[in-house]
Amino acid sequence: MKPKQLSQILLLTSSVWLWCAMSATAQKVPKSEIQSQSIASVLRNSRPIREIRQLSEIEIPSTSAQMLVQSPAPSNPPSQGGSIVPITSVKANATDKGVEIILETLQGTQLQVTNRSTGNNFIADVSGGQLRLPSGEAFTFRSEKPLTGITEITVTNVDVNTVRVTVVGEKVLPTVELFDDNAGLVFGVTSAATATQPPQTPLAEENPASETRPEEPAAQQDQPIELVVTGEQDRYNVPDVTTATRTDTPLRDIPQSIQVVPRQVIEDRNARTLIQTVETVSGVVEAADNGAFAIRGFSPGQSGAGVFRNGFRDSSYNGVIPIDTIERVEVLKGPASVLFGSLEPGGIVNYVTRKPLSQPYYNLGFEVGNYGLYKPSIDLSGPLTADGKLLYRFIASYESSSDYQDFPETRETTIAPSLSLKLGERTDLNLYYEYNRRDDNPLRSYTAFLSDGSRTPRNLYLGYPNFNYFDNYAHRFGYTLNHKFNDNWQIRNNLSVSIAGYDAIGTNAGSIEDDRFADVDSYDTDYRTTNYFGQIDLLGKFNTGSIGHQLLVGFDYNRFVEDYFGVFNTTDLPPLDIRNPNYDVTKPENYIPFGQSEGLNQTYGVYLQDQIAFSGNLKLLIGGRYDWISSYSDTANFGVFTPGETRQNDGAFSPRIGLVYQPSGTVSLYASYSRSFTPVSGRNADGEPFIPTRGTQYEIGVRTDFLEGRLSANLAAYHLSKTNITTTDNFISETGPQAIVEQIGEQRSQGIELDVSGEILPGLNIVASYAYTDAEVTEDNEIPIGNRLNGIPENQASLWTTYFIQKGGLKGLGFGLGLFYVGDREGDLNNTFQLGDYLRTDAALYYRRDRLKAAINIRNLFDIDYTSFGYSKVSTDRGDPFTIVGSISWEL
Repeated sequence: MKPKQLSQILLLTSSVWLWCAMSATAQKVPKSEIQSQSIASVLRNSRPIREIRQLSEIEIPSTSAQMLVQSPAPSNPPSQGGSIVPITSVKANATDKGVEIILETLQGTQLQVTNRSTGNNFIADVSGGQLRLPSGEAFTFRSEKPLTGITEITVTNVDVNTVRVTVVGEKVLPTVELFDDNAGLVFGVTSAATATQPPQTPLAEENPASETRPEEPAAQQDQPIELVVTGEQDRYNVPDVTTATRTDTPLRDIPQSIQVVPRQVIEDRNARTLIQTVETVSGVVEAADNGAFAIRGFSPGQSGAGVFRNGFRDSSYNGVIPIDTIERVEVLKGPASVLFGSLEPGGIVNYVTRKPLSQPYYNLGFEVGNYGLYKPSIDLSGPLTADGKLLYRFIASYESSSDYQDFPETRETTIAPSLSLKLGERTDLNLYYEYNRRDDNPLRSYTAFLSDGSRTPRNLYLGYPNFNYFDNYAHRFGYTLNHKFNDNWQIRNNLSVSIAGYDAIGTNAGSIEDDRFADVDSYDTDYRTTNYFGQIDLLGKFNTGSIGHQLLVGFDYNRFVEDYFGVFNTTDLPPLDIRNPNYDVTKPENYIPFGQSEGLNQTYGVYLQDQIAFSGNLKLLIGGRYDWISSYSDTANFGVFTPGETRQNDGAFSPRIGLVYQPSGTVSLYASYSRSFTPVSGRNADGEPFIPTRGTQYEIGVRTDFLEGRLSANLAAYHLSKTNITTTDNFISETGPQAIVEQIGEQRSQGIELDVSGEILPGLNIVASYAYTDAEVTEDNEIPIGNRLNGIPENQASLWTTYFIQKGGLKGLGFGLGLFYVGDREGDLNNTFQLGDYLRTDAALYYRRDRLKAAINIRNLFDIDYTSFGYSKVSTDRGDPFTIVGSISWEL
């Protein structure tokens, strides 16, 4: 048995033993540990629901913090069968005796409240709810020093179904009262001056002298209390995601590494492409100029193969993805075929788009920068009907810019309307359309390495720009339809259509002679794709005894049609003198066809997943999917492609199992096993179709929360392999040289990743990451065993941090700083040349006050010259030089 196989078996065996041990431990929990009685349920029986009294109208009750904290914290999680109640706003109102914090929701009677104390902190956990803006975004409420003796009041999401209210006393435990109203829950906080007075008791009737002691007010009426309050979107820390399970699941309950880049980080960094949005995520690097990337050592292989839009496969080419429409980006690492079908094993990038809002929202923006950049944009949203059952959103932008190379000019247009309709109390329909067009005239050229390791000049156009352009477009449209049968069961139906393609005429340098003269060839290609994706699934929550289940069962269908035509010329263009280039060259006339093909791929998939909660701290995720894939291609009888029709049918089963153990409310330990597959076209020496490649991953990790959930960290270790890779075996037979293609190739990636994100101090946010990736060839006939996978650095790290001044005359002023390190990488699988390491520095300056936002973002502050990726010595791409962009927006 090979050592690596033994280690995998030991890892899986230890995970099973760990699960068995924890299951046995979980069964020993005494049944006497039951959830404490809801405070709100007692108060609802003692006062009218629609009455919200001020603190000045109420005597100090027996439900003060000193008595409430005697109730035990819940030992079991909220029922799996409950629905999440959105808390759409948090308000603070000053009163005669203190301040009241109002959690606004129309479903307050469904919330359960339990409480505890830690030192001088009063903590109340509101189960069954989540802080959600009308847009669906999460937010955090904070009030600093609202009263004498009260340091801070915060309201924040703890997990997917718990909101935590924390009142921090300066010296003593605060006094807190709870009321509820049709508008929501009300927490009344009494100032320390009032709270420390002896309460009035019936003994006063026997001792009239005690009544003569006057009560000192907390504040004079002509000196109102100043409330310093911030209510904002969760900036850098997102508590739950959808990509990993296709359900709203807390990050801490997912037994697989997944990182989220929220909208706030995208805006703070002014990321302009999808690959730029994920630069803060460990283990993700740029792999091609067409928007492709590599995750954990493996690239999707073609543009769009690993990119998903709202959980649906996106087939657009060249990364034509409008950043203005993105709400957040979720990166799921490792095999994801269990939910998404045919995929490379590294992982996927799923971008979630912005949805219509229930409140009027109007945003006008403008950006300007060096290299001739200017970009106006609008974002409009709100209700179209008085009852709020029809909502709309309209996002549009236009961008124009030049380039650090000579000649390139870029124009990009985005138009994205969407509608949300409330068809009934339990039925929602969302419609969307998105148009994006990008014209590069000419397209930026590659950079070449010379024999001494230097590169061609940064501004040199390595080709002929007079007949070089790239016209790229994408139309996306579809709908999502959700119907809830009740609070526990719902059915979801989705349809997504993408029509995309490009027209391109270009030139490439095939080689460079004497480090001076570049041989240039020319091509002319057209490519069209149409992608249809339909899905229907059933999502339900139920219990079997004390064990909670969240079941997902579904079916999806994907039809992908492509049409390609290309011609080229390699003889009629003169060499380009890179020291003294002459671009006055006529376009060739004698193009030779080299490719014409039509292709059709259809996939049918069924999947089943169960999220099982054995107890509040022991959870199991198990799922499986089976895919049926059929492919057809028809290639013309000319050029370099093999002519004729080919048909192939494949099938594959993709399992995933993971276990989560949470020894405390802030720590999650997990272990998982998952597999993926990718079809391979062609046949072996026996005439049998190639079987799909396989990806297999073993992963263990730990997630932790700090600073009352404002800061989170994820540490993961993994072993990921890809097998059934085709490789050519060249040998000499009796009849001469022979070559056969075998599926014996293997590649392996293993490493450690760390991601940290959140708020360290009020106004100070951070995203940090580090990845160690050991990716190499382990079996092959052509490539030497032990060669590193191309484009993958062993070490990669990033740090992005922002700080906003919170008080005083400079309130709203902010600063940002980013450091991005990528280690050296091999340029090809044969490891014949290297791409050097680099450390890039970004910076930003902000001013945000009321509805005004202004920023200056600098990318590559010190103007370092680095290579972002490469295909060969004459086909590499440089990173952008010093780039500065000023932006301003006004929210109406």
